[in-house]
Amino acid sequence: MLKIENLSVKSGDNLILKDISLEIKKRDITVIFGPNGSGKSTLIKTIIGISGYEVVEGAIYFEGENIINLPVSKRASMGIGIMFQNPPKIHGLRIYEIAKYLNKNENEIKKLAEKLNILEFLRREINVDLSGGEIKRVELFQVLLQKPKLLLLDEPESGVDIENISVMGNVLNEYLNENECSALIITHTGYILDYINAKNGCVLIDGKIRCKSEPFKIFEMIKKSGYKICEKCEDGRIKRN
Repeated sequence: MLKIENLSVKSGDNLILKDISLEIKKRDITVIFGPNGSGKSTLIKTIIGISGYEVVEGAIYFEGENIINLPVSKRASMGIGIMFQNPPKIHGLRIYEIAKYLNKNENEIKKLAEKLNILEFLRREINVDLSGGEIKRVELFQVLLQKPKLLLLDEPESGVDIENISVMGNVLNEYLNENECSALIITHTGYILDYINAKNGCVLIDGKIRCKSEPFKIFEMIKKSGYKICEKCEDGRIKRN
């Protein structure tokens, strides 16, 4: 599905990602951990093609095609969807209007809005006068309406209370299972792990992948010893004592 080979990326004069190699197969869910500033968001923004990030080396293959030089719109039409950590407010454009643009099926729009408890917000402007949890639910609503094959989720549970995490987690898990979808998910809190069947995890530190293991094992290790222990991983694998 997605294959990243020896990817190095810079923004301005700063080299952010350094020789990243990662593969996500169909139905795979990969979780990325890492301290602030380690390059996690840069990675998913580079995959979708956001401007401001220059690939200086390497390739990104989606379903066998190198997408490095493709615009965001083309990557999205191929089946890559992204949920941003801090989506912008858009005055003058209502949630229902963008929903109709993304998906012409009014029944599917209503059904998904009900599942995410945002039916009452559809006439509001996008992310205007919404709480953090409401914005996250609206963001997930938009990306799932696109019916992507690959989901890129940047801290979907950040700033969201436990009740809303449960709502989002269950809807996300249902979508992943029903559509045989793949996902690359960034998390700091680890709450999302309670709702998805993720078997692959890695840690990104200083633009490099340091550890690879099961997400729960990595998360428990980080909670116990912090990210410093990840710097001791050998060949990208957790070092056993």
